[in-house]
Amino acid sequence: MKRRDFLKNTTTGIVIPSVFGSMGLKALSSSPLVSALMGSVETDNVLVLINLSGGNDGLNTVIPLNYLSELNKVRPHVILPDDSLLPLNNSEVALHPAMTGFRDLYNEGRLQIIQNVGYPDQDFSHFRSTDIWLSGADADQVLNTGWAGRYAENEYPNYPADYPNETVPDPLALEIGYSSSLLFQGSVTPMGMVIQDPDDFYELIEEVDSPAPGTNAGEQLEYIRLIKRQSNAYGTVLKNTSEKGTNAVEYDEDNTLAQMLKIVARLISGGLKTRLYLIEHGGFDTHDSQVDGSDHTQGEHATLLAQLSDAVHTFMRDLDALGISDRVSGATISEFGRRIISNASLGTDHGAAAPLFLFGNHVSGGVVGDNPEIPDDAMYDDNLEWKVDFRAVYASLFSQWFCVPQDDISQIFLNNFDPISIIKTDQCKMTSTREDTQRAGKELLSVFPNRSFDLVSAEFESDGDIVFLSLKDVAGRNIKQLTRHKYAKGRHNIRFDISDLAAGVYYIHFQQKNLRQAKPVIRL
Repeated sequence: MKRRDFLKNTTTGIVIPSVFGSMGLKALSSSPLVSALMGSVETDNVLVLINLSGGNDGLNTVIPLNYLSELNKVRPHVILPDDSLLPLNNSEVALHPAMTGFRDLYNEGRLQIIQNVGYPDQDFSHFRSTDIWLSGADADQVLNTGWAGRYAENEYPNYPADYPNETVPDPLALEIGYSSSLLFQGSVTPMGMVIQDPDDFYELIEEVDSPAPGTNAGEQLEYIRLIKRQSNAYGTVLKNTSEKGTNAVEYDEDNTLAQMLKIVARLISGGLKTRLYLIEHGGFDTHDSQVDGSDHTQGEHATLLAQLSDAVHTFMRDLDALGISDRVSGATISEFGRRIISNASLGTDHGAAAPLFLFGNHVSGGVVGDNPEIPDDAMYDDNLEWKVDFRAVYASLFSQWFCVPQDDISQIFLNNFDPISIIKTDQCKMTSTREDTQRAGKELLSVFPNRSFDLVSAEFESDGDIVFLSLKDVAGRNIKQLTRHKYAKGRHNIRFDISDLAAGVYYIHFQQKNLRQAKPVIRL
């Protein structure tokens, strides 16, 4: 067996960079999880994010009915027949004919469409634009943290020291896809956990592994798998929660997205207190074969949209039947839209603004924003104009669904954005556990005041070894080394001046051996 294949096989199923990278096996094996896993637990509001990776073609997803003649002129290779569209009640838009599930949710008042979402100075690279969307960076700024990771750091400031624990026994965030994304990356460690696909989830909870080869390498693989199962505390949590959870409706077995959402519903019904989920739904880079040449209602894009629409509709019906739909909201992500003009390969090329979907019992519903303008003399390089900054959408969602205070929203999204009405105003509730989560784990570092014009104090705990304390900007660059010294065991305090820094968010990083923690400080 090649070394690459051996390593690949040892990491299938579940990836826990935050645990293995920062805690070690000893911390996991000593974690007091048993009492937290006994019986049902009350959870807070949940947010499910679905990443339409590749860049979804918004004009063939949400069709502006007041521009049908212009669309027929500029997108002849992909245009949908007028009589196939799914009109929405009291609106000037229609959905792709494959999206009957979304139409039904919209007509029930449980789907909201936000038009013309994007960001200034659009980047048309998949990799760079994805980084921008997941980090919340400006187009000319590179960040190594995600906006959801910064939220999790704000909510669980002592993570990852002494995690998991009795107060927070469950993963802070859960990603179901094929890689660990930037979205949940914190300033010192990933804040979430990754399951590669539905098959690996069921192998985990049923303690079934793919057959190992009958070689010495195979024996080593079995041993590594055994050690991983014994030390994987979060895996134990998922297994126990899954056994307590259930699904009340049938999900399409051939729809991978539906199978991922089935897992989410089962875990929520079982009492998992994880608040953030990211589900990958790829394939939206439709440069060619976006539509079938003989029937534009069919093709790759139609299949992807049907999977999205049907999966979310089934998910919501399942949550309804389980009695937990009031606690779940969802939103889509996609790194960009597509061009106004279609290409000659029955597809569309990288574009800019696009519509974004939100779903749930408590979303405001309807269509937010005017329809995109389609000039009848559009040129190939023309793009839809962005009018709503994507960060304003997610910042409003965090504010209205998780009730994050405005000062914290500014810190998480590194700016102030005009709010958008997403969640019905009477549904916002402060989490009942926030005070507990703020104290959970072990506080290695505290900062006071965390908003200052000049002097800041940092108090830290030493175990008797060398302490590294540094000040970094939001991009992770070192600004100042505050100390590098061997301190006696116990609590210590140093003061430093930030008056020479530009206004903005910074992080104080603490490191002693393999222990790390970071706390924000805002230069006013």
